[in-house]
Amino acid sequence: MNTSHGIPRLGLGTFGRTGDRGREALLTAIELGYRHLDTAQTYGTETVVRDAIAASGQPRADFFITTKVGDINLARPRFFTSVHESLDRLGVDRIDLLLVHWPSPNDQVPFEEYMDALAEAKALGLATLIGVSNFPSTLVERACRRLGRGEIVTNQVEMHPFLQNGALRRCCEQLDVTLTAFMPLAGGRVASDPGIQEIAARHDATPAAVSLAWVLHHGAIAIPSSEQRAHLRDNLRSLTIGLSDVDLAEIDALDCGYRIVNPAKAPVWD
Repeated sequence: MNTSHGIPRLGLGTFGRTGDRGREALLTAIELGYRHLDTAQTYGTETVVRDAIAASGQPRADFFITTKVGDINLARPRFFTSVHESLDRLGVDRIDLLLVHWPSPNDQVPFEEYMDALAEAKALGLATLIGVSNFPSTLVERACRRLGRGEIVTNQVEMHPFLQNGALRRCCEQLDVTLTAFMPLAGGRVASDPGIQEIAARHDATPAAVSLAWVLHHGAIAIPSSEQRAHLRDNLRSLTIGLSDVDLAEIDALDCGYRIVNPAKAPVWD
């Protein structure tokens, strides 16, 4: 299951997967079939991704790597330096998908400056695809106006059954921007929700797999994170679960605006 741009719709988040333990978790995921690995300059996992890919024995071409430019690196000179540093840490000559991780807080770096730098990184061959992360509708619209329709391929945001981002989803759909859902399992909360548990029982699946299937049904990319083999394996079930209209309606009704990631630097959300 890939998007029209070739992005695998189910990937693996690598936040927190550092050191040898993180490397082993990534190797387990690769063994099970995960090929979309999501990292960032601020996660400290770019070298772990590099080492896991090398140890897997699988060719680089089989993997889709996403990384993100940190908001402390958005000023133009630092932007390109940081991208080259990411390339070195990842051990690649081109990033499959390069994102701006957060918009510059309070416009400390002018929006046009770092969006133009993002487009230039693609033009220079440093990235195949470009996108944004943690952008509300107003900034997604502004980015698409600046760079042109079709240039921004994704907006990575928190999305799960308890934070469904309906307005942002509609905006991105109109602009042909695919959402990527981080925290798609709401930090584990989906596992204890009685409604999702009931739907999972109907499908002989885990609540996590059902929640991921709901994300995928809505056209988003999902990047759950786990280091446990059983969870990694069960999450793959989401690719084959067919949720009924009743299932979808029940999950849709769980939206309550429950946001987990909301640092002081966050923009004004939809």
